[in-house]
Amino acid sequence: MDYIDTLRIFRSVVEARSFTRAAEMHGLATPVVSRAISRLEKRLGSRLFHRTTRAISLTEAAERFYDGCCRVLDDLDALEAGATEQTREATGVLRLVAHTTATVNRLVPLIASFKRAHPNVTLDVMLTERPVDLVADGYDLGLVLPFMLNNDATVTKLLDRISLVLVTTPAYLAATSTPRHPLDLEPHVFVPMSPSLRKPSLTFRDGDEEVTVRLKYGITSNNPDFNRAMVLEGFGIGVLPLPLVQRELTTGQLVTLLDDFPVVDAQIEIRLAYASRTLLPAKVRAFIDHASEFFSGAGHANMKVN
Repeated sequence: MDYIDTLRIFRSVVEARSFTRAAEMHGLATPVVSRAISRLEKRLGSRLFHRTTRAISLTEAAERFYDGCCRVLDDLDALEAGATEQTREATGVLRLVAHTTATVNRLVPLIASFKRAHPNVTLDVMLTERPVDLVADGYDLGLVLPFMLNNDATVTKLLDRISLVLVTTPAYLAATSTPRHPLDLEPHVFVPMSPSLRKPSLTFRDGDEEVTVRLKYGITSNNPDFNRAMVLEGFGIGVLPLPLVQRELTTGQLVTLLDDFPVVDAQIEIRLAYASRTLLPAKVRAFIDHASEFFSGAGHANMKVN
């Protein structure tokens, strides 16, 4: 029996003025209660009760100790109630780290709909395109690309897959040539992701065979938005998320290349990441459930493409 349990028994004995009734209140045998009070008296070095065969009464030490004991137990009960409420009701600050480009161009509707559904949760969103450690960096959740996770213990859930496409400007093709086969890309210049994030090569399916092309480049970055801008400036061919270039494809500012030759692994995974599967705060569980429902329902189908 721990010390807090002993204090609760002491309080019950005082308020019931009976060892037997206190034992009944706690579902214990009367001798167990008696031994608990004896241990408490030994710890305090002071007698707490005057005992007779018919009744008990408090000593002066017990009266003083009772007041402080009640304050401690009441504060502890309030603390536990507050912690329990946090696990049941979605409230408080939710610290969310998210991939910058994916969030700005794809995930704003998800985050906005969560906030509308849970107005008592305050969102603290940190946008980045670097690897993160959720626990070490103090985040509740991550909306990340796989390369951003550097902790194998992190739990992840696939939310979405975004197709990548080869695009460039009509002016670039007019100044060079239009590739008809993956091998025709060898003399062309690309604006790819940084080699630390993605290998500077592309593998295409050509019937039953695969063709790998190493990419020549003069500009790389860790930001697809920047790469799109550089492609629009005429610096070469980009391998970019389809939703990111959909508007430019519609207006003719960009065109796709080699549509008949699928690129191997030409998708970006957006994953929801969190540190543990158990004892999740309500705000974290609420976001996980909301994101899962959002990407499996109408919210995903109606997502706005910027």
